[in-house]
Amino acid sequence: MEVQHLADSLRDNTTLTTLDLRENEIGEKGAQHLADLLRNNTTLTTLDLYNNRIGDHGTQCLADSLINNIKALHCSTQTLITLYLHGNQINENGAQHLADSLKHNTTLTTLDLYNNTIEDKGAQHLADLLRNNTTLTKLYLSSNEIGARGAEHLAHSLRNNTTLTTLGLRFNKIGDKGAEHLACSLKNNTTLTTLDLYNNQIGDHGTQCLADSLRNNATLTELDLGINEIGEKGVQNLADLLKNNKTLTALDLGVNGIDDKGAQHLADSLSKNTVNLILSSII
Repeated sequence: MEVQHLADSLRDNTTLTTLDLRENEIGEKGAQHLADLLRNNTTLTTLDLYNNRIGDHGTQCLADSLINNIKALHCSTQTLITLYLHGNQINENGAQHLADSLKHNTTLTTLDLYNNTIEDKGAQHLADLLRNNTTLTKLYLSSNEIGARGAEHLAHSLRNNTTLTTLGLRFNKIGDKGAEHLACSLKNNTTLTTLDLYNNQIGDHGTQCLADSLRNNATLTELDLGINEIGEKGVQNLADLLKNNKTLTALDLGVNGIDDKGAQHLADSLSKNTVNLILSSII
């Protein structure tokens, strides 16, 4: 796709608010043309570049444009608020560029980096951002090869962050240790409402830590623990939590190999709780 012509045509645009270019293989060069457009953008609020192979250099161009856009508009609120970069071959360097730019950006509320390779170091860069950022509300880092160390960095940032409501970490490998770090942060965090830990190699210990932390958490409403390694002990801890928890409304435990005994523990707890429990494919 020839992005340059599109970008040129939009330079004088005063009406378009959403631009969807998903799966067009625009690459680094295309991202650069879009970045040039964004530097003086006053109307575009949503940009979707899903699966476009923009790489770290393309990401850097976009990140730089977010800084310049704010300067050009003198912190106007009419600028980009949603950026989808799902599946764009972005690694830790690209994550750093984005984190650096968003330290100065006051409008972006949603950042989607699903299916990239930022790994633990990239997660650290974004965690550093979250410590001071007061705008971002939704951060999706699913399928990024993030381990326990990356989860630890994110957990530390959540202790002080007062705006993030959704954190997506599905299809990573944080394990019990990573879950433990996140659990510690949930004891103090008062804004996160959705935590997605689907398919993260979390076992009974990590589950226990999460359950213990949620006893004192009054904000998390959705927790996804589907496709993990939760056994009877972990299920018992969650069941005990559900007996008294008044905040959690949705809990996904699908495909965890929960047996009849575990299901009974959960059933007993639900007699005192109205949580929407998902237990798909229990075999």
